[in-house]
Amino acid sequence: MYNKQTNTERIKTEAKRLGFLSCGISKAGFLEEEAPRLERWLNKNMHGQMHYMENHFDKRLDPTKLVEDSKSVISLLINYFPEDTQTDASFKISKYAYGTDYHYVIKDKLKQLLHFIQENIGDVYGRAFVDSAPVLDKAWASKSGLGWIGKNSNLLTQQVGSFYFIAELIVDLDLEYDLPTTNHCGTCAACIDACPTQAITEPYVVDGSKCISYFTIELKENIPTEFKDKMDDWMFGCDVCQDVCPWNRFSKPHKEPLFNPHPELLSMTKKDWEDITEDVFKKVFKDSAVKRTKFSGLKRNIDFLK
Repeated sequence: MYNKQTNTERIKTEAKRLGFLSCGISKAGFLEEEAPRLERWLNKNMHGQMHYMENHFDKRLDPTKLVEDSKSVISLLINYFPEDTQTDASFKISKYAYGTDYHYVIKDKLKQLLHFIQENIGDVYGRAFVDSAPVLDKAWASKSGLGWIGKNSNLLTQQVGSFYFIAELIVDLDLEYDLPTTNHCGTCAACIDACPTQAITEPYVVDGSKCISYFTIELKENIPTEFKDKMDDWMFGCDVCQDVCPWNRFSKPHKEPLFNPHPELLSMTKKDWEDITEDVFKKVFKDSAVKRTKFSGLKRNIDFLK
């Protein structure tokens, strides 16, 4: 039987081999600091029509309620910063949605990592999570030293900025735990000043119901007319608060072929987007996260921007 230190080292080495940017581990337990913050955010209706955010309040704050007898939260980052971006920025798509839907790509890697743990360490029970379950992934990543939560509420790191996905394995295995890092936002307010819809209402608080990503992805009704000229040409998601963050000067292109965009995507012109048909939509976004908004949703967004 290996000891905690050896097990921890083996897991981190395997995570790197699988293509994860970094791996941090924290002790599974109740998130005391996040509980009142989440409650305030929900009470102020900053989740808009994302009613699922109201569900499983206890589970969001305590992974032991999600995975029985869990001892450790293994947090993982995977880079998605692209080599090239759209050539015509008339209608923009968030960089995370350029390639294959990250849920599939990361879930597969997490399953491989869990299999490795079970094969090499022993009878370990665990579950994999990629932002579709009630897990506060940024809080856990921050707790395990992978970065700090910035004023735009994204996880930031000094080395690689913030263009990465966060995922977790929650396991019933005792491991060595990492320490949180320090906050390096300082007096910078670039993200707050640049947000087109002023969704960052105060440092570290984002009103989700005013965010362009919410309007273009989550909102099923018409986008409120008061935001007509404030969308900054984003038709799916928004990267403004990340693009202006000084730490993203250090972003480096990813090495994951599945995150590469469909060949036609980056060269599409304003006219191509205005004339997009359902067939083109299905071809260009065959395995993309953009499918979440459906053809009708993307069309609505494009029409709103005209």
